[in-house]
Amino acid sequence: MSRPQPRPAPKPRRVVRWIMTHPQHLAAADAAELKEIRRACPHLDAAARHVHDFAEMLHSLQGDQLPDWMDRVLADDLPALHSLVSGLRRDYAVTAGLSTPWSSGQVEGRVTRVKLLKRMAYGRANLDLLRQRVLLGP
Repeated sequence: MSRPQPRPAPKPRRVVRWIMTHPQHLAAADAAELKEIRRACPHLDAAARHVHDFAEMLHSLQGDQLPDWMDRVLADDLPALHSLVSGLRRDYAVTAGLSTPWSSGQVEGRVTRVKLLKRMAYGRANLDLLRQRVLLGP
């Protein structure tokens, strides 16, 4: 009698997709496989828990919970998430982004557009032409 072959491990990209997907939107088979993988790997389970908690903070605009979340992440042995936390601590706008419904996305888009127009005309146009392109362009 031969032993059954162990099933191959899913690709890391697929596991990341399962972790990043809201549990309600995950297929039953995928959810079961993710649960099995999380049970087998405590580090992956902790990372998935932190990702889920951060997503909840983001969707419900609970920036006041960010310091507690960062402390919980630092308490685990997850160097990649420790790097994320150190970056978040340097950027004060993260708390505002997690706390308010306002976004600067439209303004950033306009700034990017003006920079593109300026680069396109670099050395060939003066300020008057740039002004016309910015005001009259799409």
